[in-house]
Amino acid sequence: MSIEPEASEPRWAVPPEGGWTADDLDTLPNLPPHTELIDGSLVFSCPQTVFHARAVSFFGEQLRAAAPPGADTISRFTIDIDRHNRPEPDVIVVREGAGRSMDRTRVPGESVLLVVEVASEDSLSRDRETKPVKYARAAIPHYWRVENHDGRAVVYVFEREPATGAYTSTGIFHDRMKVSVPFAVDLELTAITPRRRAADPR
Repeated sequence: MSIEPEASEPRWAVPPEGGWTADDLDTLPNLPPHTELIDGSLVFSCPQTVFHARAVSFFGEQLRAAAPPGADTISRFTIDIDRHNRPEPDVIVVREGAGRSMDRTRVPGESVLLVVEVASEDSLSRDRETKPVKYARAAIPHYWRVENHDGRAVVYVFEREPATGAYTSTGIFHDRMKVSVPFAVDLELTAITPRRRAADPR
């Protein structure tokens, strides 16, 4: 009679007392790609949807094309917020020089002009509640949240109020997004999702 060996249990990294730190993301072995650090806890990325992939590509390309001299655009790159928070937004616009070093694994919060998060089902509460508080605390002036509403992109735009240090809503955009800050952009949001073919009249 053969006896099958017991399946080995997965080994999870045990956090140290006080939680992981921003530096640990660069040294912990075998972390999945795009792992974030939120309040000292590791947050793993779920498989992305087609909408998520298309939206990240769209905003990365459009913002890179529209950014003025003195600004760079980077997709899916971590920000140093503080010792226990190192989130990875989908797209960031940084001041020139912040992303120049090819060996850098993160950028400081004070160098970031704009954060774009494309919300997914597993990240919705973080993108609506947790991350905006941390981005505002890092004095990042602009935050955009992109959501999929029945196959169409909706963008929620926020600007940091210097007096309170919190974000305030400055617009909700559906088919077309036109803003003047942090620099002028005019975006056809319908380009994110494939056009639906008209029904065959026959």
